[in-house]
Amino acid sequence: MGVIALARASSNGFAVVNTRPRRLRKCHNISDLRRLAQRQLPSPIFNYLDGGAEDETTLRRNTSAFDDEMIIPRCLVDVTSVATKVNVLGQDLEWPVICSPAGSQRFYHADGELAAARAAANAGTLYSLAAMSSNSLEDVATASTGPKMFQIFIFKDRDVTRDLIARCKKSGFKALCLTVDVSVRGKRERELRSGMGIPMNFSVASLASFALRPRWLYGLARTGPFSMPTFAGHAGSTSMVAQTRYFGTQLDASLTWKDVREFIDLWGGPFAIKGLLSATDARMARDVGASAVMVSNHGGRQLDGAAAPFDALPDIVKAVGNEVEVILDGGVRRGVHVLKALAHGAKACSVGRPYLFGLGAGGEAGAYQALQILKTELIRSMQLSGCTDVRNIDPEILRRHEGPRAPMLQEPAPLDAR
Repeated sequence: MGVIALARASSNGFAVVNTRPRRLRKCHNISDLRRLAQRQLPSPIFNYLDGGAEDETTLRRNTSAFDDEMIIPRCLVDVTSVATKVNVLGQDLEWPVICSPAGSQRFYHADGELAAARAAANAGTLYSLAAMSSNSLEDVATASTGPKMFQIFIFKDRDVTRDLIARCKKSGFKALCLTVDVSVRGKRERELRSGMGIPMNFSVASLASFALRPRWLYGLARTGPFSMPTFAGHAGSTSMVAQTRYFGTQLDASLTWKDVREFIDLWGGPFAIKGLLSATDARMARDVGASAVMVSNHGGRQLDGAAAPFDALPDIVKAVGNEVEVILDGGVRRGVHVLKALAHGAKACSVGRPYLFGLGAGGEAGAYQALQILKTELIRSMQLSGCTDVRNIDPEILRRHEGPRAPMLQEPAPLDAR
């Protein structure tokens, strides 16, 4: 935690010297970190992080779905301390929130995945590395001592997937996460408007927004051009454009459940399937040998109009019970959201944008702060609800909201989505 604070011992006790930048000290929740990241990042980069598919209906619903459940607190419970430790994907974690895989994290800070992995380890949780990472899986493996999971795809060239699994074993990754909801890419209109589509096509205004972010440009100059080094050997190029095109040609739209078991068996360890919203699919994941399902709609970036993970969660928990771990992925912005997901039977939650907003706002310190905000909010929500252990939160504390709801506070609009 050296990036967060230093303590100076003295005979009268100790004074804590907060080494975080002032801009981070003023951030008290995930929305604050989002606004700071918006100011720090070039507009196309922020919109790539923040945006969803088409009208972004699903993106908004991912978070607003939590508002449909009220908490009925229990009182006169000893909540002097609460238990937050949990075992997820074979790993003992300090609390039930893990970092979801997200590609190209050097977009948000020069150290990218290296900084995020260290932040997750310091926060006592698991970091998931995206297949399209901007640091190699080997470099991320050595960046921190915390537990790590790698995101895989079953590519058309199955030998590429087999090679990645072998490299993960050699590098000490503890679990694999197969993402199954990107057989084709969603229509992400904010990316198209800002020039971050495939191929990239920046307007004059978008290019100007890069010039107005000298700190971001300095980070790029310090660490070199963007690339996806994990795939450099397979793509036969160090160019991110060539690597991205190669990755796109390898996505297999013909993939079915019969293709999955081979890779679960090949890995031989904790294996999650990410991108499920259907109870039927959750049962199929169980039947092919997955140890966990991640209830997810890819952060609202794929099918606009898809159900929110929180809406789909009860049916999936009912379908698989305790036979596989159920992890809710998407929409979490508050610790109380985690509490509600656990009450509905989730083993843990997975977050992407929250720690990435922190990464964009302040690098490793910002990513760590995002995770600490969620952790302290979860603990406070448990204490105020009369819940003493994340492993046995009573579902009876939840009631479905009836009648009109108070309007949800709106996030600020992007500074420039052009």
